[in-house]
Amino acid sequence: MAASTSGAIKARLESLAFGVPVFRDGPREGQAEPYIVVQEGMPAGLDTAGNGDFGDPDAEVNIVETVTVDLVQLARVKTGARTTRVTERYGLAEAIAHALHGHALPAHPAKVTAVRVQDIDRIPIADNRVRHSITVQVHRQLLAEEVTPQ
Repeated sequence: MAASTSGAIKARLESLAFGVPVFRDGPREGQAEPYIVVQEGMPAGLDTAGNGDFGDPDAEVNIVETVTVDLVQLARVKTGARTTRVTERYGLAEAIAHALHGHALPAHPAKVTAVRVQDIDRIPIADNRVRHSITVQVHRQLLAEEVTPQ
């Protein structure tokens, strides 16, 4: 069982065998492309449609947590003095989004009621690298341990 939302998403993506390493919060130093980075809790807010009685201290509180899944890969490699070869895996970002959208994230420690992919942005970055940023909303229960440390 994962300890967090990013851990549950990491577990889901690793189970699919895309052949791309997955990291939480950032890659290892010197990590070669391609790789995936999962960042959670940016932002998190109340799920207004799914909350119970706030006067009841035992009522279930549900939140919507925004998670960013970044796929970083090389766009192309030089094959000769004036030629290049495309190395970017077109469609991989969409395959990742499809694998997450609607998945229940059973490795998550809280009850997850919905996983919705909001969008995918393709952003060229320095040194011939491309980042696909996938925004995911996870509707889930807020655990008491997240509010009151044990």
